[in-house]
Amino acid sequence: MSTIDYREATPADRDAIVQFQIAMARETEDMPLDYATCNLGVQAVFDQPAHGQYYVCEWEGQVVSSLLVTYEWSDWRNGVVWWIQSVYVKPEARRKGIYAGLYTYVRNLAEADPQVRGLRLYVDQRNEAAQQVYRRLGMDGEHYQVFEWMKAGPA
Repeated sequence: MSTIDYREATPADRDAIVQFQIAMARETEDMPLDYATCNLGVQAVFDQPAHGQYYVCEWEGQVVSSLLVTYEWSDWRNGVVWWIQSVYVKPEARRKGIYAGLYTYVRNLAEADPQVRGLRLYVDQRNEAAQQVYRRLGMDGEHYQVFEWMKAGPA
């Protein structure tokens, strides 16, 4: 029987998370990320908890998935909305319920925290596979459309 554990990430997970982010950007948006920039960005989350919190899944003692939760204050709800970002599951761990378990773990944490009002995420419109997973988990992508402006800089 497989051993699966969901938990908060620690700085010891940084290297795996950096590799996940580089792989995810390449896979989903065909975007190469600069290793040094990504490494500093992941480390900043561990150094400054106000940035967010990573969560990981260990399968048979190896980290195979991660996601990042960041925080948005909602004046409408007088509470915090958790944004799920930077989702990645290693290819060999896909279609085994790994992400569903990680999402359930994070959702349970959100439900237990009286200040948290809900979960949101954004997904590249071309990533149909991810959208299907999110729908199966009960998320609704019909309410908002995300617009963005990003400064040019290191990728």
